[in-house]
Amino acid sequence: MKQSSDNLVEVTNLRFSYGKREVLKGINLSIPRGKIVAILGVSGCGKSTLLHHFGGQLKPASGNVKVLGKVIHELDNDELYAMRRQMGMMFQVSGLFSDLSVYDNLAFPLREHTKLSEDMIRDLVLMKLQAVGLRGAHGLMPRDLSGGMERRVALARAIALDPQLIIYDEPFAGLDPISLNIIANLIRKLNDALGVSSVVVTYDMSESLKIADYVYFIHDGKVVAEGVASEMYESEDPFVHQFIHAESDGPVAFQYPSRPYAEDI
Repeated sequence: MKQSSDNLVEVTNLRFSYGKREVLKGINLSIPRGKIVAILGVSGCGKSTLLHHFGGQLKPASGNVKVLGKVIHELDNDELYAMRRQMGMMFQVSGLFSDLSVYDNLAFPLREHTKLSEDMIRDLVLMKLQAVGLRGAHGLMPRDLSGGMERRVALARAIALDPQLIIYDEPFAGLDPISLNIIANLIRKLNDALGVSSVVVTYDMSESLKIADYVYFIHDGKVVAEGVASEMYESEDPFVHQFIHAESDGPVAFQYPSRPYAEDI
């Protein structure tokens, strides 16, 4: 995708290392306004590290991430705090506060970041829970929720402040087929209803291709393929073909790089 004013997020030649281990090796990608972009790749390919640059938790070695036209790592603390209010995050493990009810989990960001009255907060919390089908569960504790319900509460909390960007980190991991389908459909419906931009970071290929508009494949810290999601099944790219068809042979090796086995025994 070409960078333009139509993009909410623009990542340009992003590089980052943990010590001597280079994790991101020149990432370039864009997140258009109002669209869902899936970032796919095997575990350890750099997806989560990339996400940490979106929110400013990490500072790149070179390159940059722009959100709403601003370079994230150049923002001061106040500016970064304000920028994060424009981002909603659905964590891989939901990240709900275990000692707070469903209601208070959603009310927390509203109380923290706004000066709204409790009556207004109540209306907004119930509205967000209604959007994910859980208004009747507002009094439950996180321990009382099923895995699918917990993800839906996390999704409702991610949209509590009406952000412009919603980030989903492995939203389908560990879900049964019914819950997985419900979450996937909610992501698509909420994105379209709210007019936001969404980033789905996952290794679940089938569901992400159903709901995404555009897809980036990351491997070994680089974008190795990209394209319109609906066209990926027909792709002849070796990496895309291996990933989609879950084949053992291809560009993604099973063995971690090492010296010959005979030298170690």
